[in-house]
Amino acid sequence: MPLRGKKLGLLISVPPEHPNFNHGLRLAGTALGQGVDVYLYCIDEAVKGLGDPRLQRLKTDGVKLFACAYGAQRRNIPVSERAAFGGLTIVNDLIAGTDRFVSFN
Repeated sequence: MPLRGKKLGLLISVPPEHPNFNHGLRLAGTALGQGVDVYLYCIDEAVKGLGDPRLQRLKTDGVKLFACAYGAQRRNIPVSERAAFGGLTIVNDLIAGTDRFVSFN
């Protein structure tokens, strides 16, 4: 089945040192390499990883990166150009608008 043009939504809620953070990034990179449109939302502890060079490289490579504004505020992480900050409405839109949605908790 050709994957080019398909949409993948990813939600990551674990901190950058957790293995599932890395698994989510690897899936995003692999999907991008197959021509998939990747939408990644960092929530809860994952907002601590917004400055992670691997995540920012994925963004540069084409991942549409979103982050929970509330989660960032609670962790004293300033809103910046590292991601598009917003609320759970974005997660809802990603679930409804992608072909597959995967969560790494």
